[in-house]
Amino acid sequence: MKIFKTINETKNFLREQRKSGKSVGLVPTMGFLHEGHLSLVRKSVNENDITVVSIFVNPAQFGPNEDFDSYPRNFDRDTALLKKNAVDCVFAPEVSEMYPNNFSTKVTVNEITDYLCGAKRPGHFDGVAIVVTKLLNIVGPDKAYFGMKDYQQLKVIQRLVKDLNMDVEIKGGPIVRENDGLAMSSRNTYLTQAQRKSALSLVKSFDIVQRMLDQGERSAKSLKEAVHNYISGFEHTSIDYVEIVDKETLEPLETVSQSFLVALAVYVGKARLIDNKLFEVKRC
Repeated sequence: MKIFKTINETKNFLREQRKSGKSVGLVPTMGFLHEGHLSLVRKSVNENDITVVSIFVNPAQFGPNEDFDSYPRNFDRDTALLKKNAVDCVFAPEVSEMYPNNFSTKVTVNEITDYLCGAKRPGHFDGVAIVVTKLLNIVGPDKAYFGMKDYQQLKVIQRLVKDLNMDVEIKGGPIVRENDGLAMSSRNTYLTQAQRKSALSLVKSFDIVQRMLDQGERSAKSLKEAVHNYISGFEHTSIDYVEIVDKETLEPLETVSQSFLVALAVYVGKARLIDNKLFEVKRC
């Protein structure tokens, strides 16, 4: 497994691989890998000749009061896991490699970023858009893999690639959960034992939505209120948002009639956790 710190090394390696017609998959990560990341890695390894995993904690997508400095990192553990999973190349640049002193370009995806985390974290998706654009340009993959836990991020990247006519297939991977149902996240390490029990309120709230749907409820407001009241009843929780939105545009819904997304962002202790689930309204 190759480990590169520079853009030129990565490009040169991949240029040589492509001379023999090899396909390339990219799995962008911020490191501190868990099974959610590794499920995407294995998918890429199965579908491509060469798999590249980037490890880069991107400062451009962190707000001024967010956890960039304390974001968990363990490069040696990450690379050991990637080697075990047959990754061909790790691209792990320094911040100065990705954003040199004279860097002055922005990439903005409008409309779909007006909601959910885009509304709560101004500038976050500009940071996502620029780093993903750079990674896709550096690696030039045939396919790139993103987890559906960051559902809005996946939709933003799909829109970015479509609008800019990028020749890459964006593939989403399902949410991977712990045995107790908690969505896997690098930030789960922030949770104390008591906070982790409260964090399970996110995934359990989806059962409430399904039960209400089965009973005939179609008001998004009523569904949101039920979820909000349930999660806020747990210790250590502070709700950032509970939203019921169109699964493609992410616009808030007043009533649910077909498929829709329930999206959550909740502070549990100092950890900001997100989760989501797609629902289908059964036709009578």
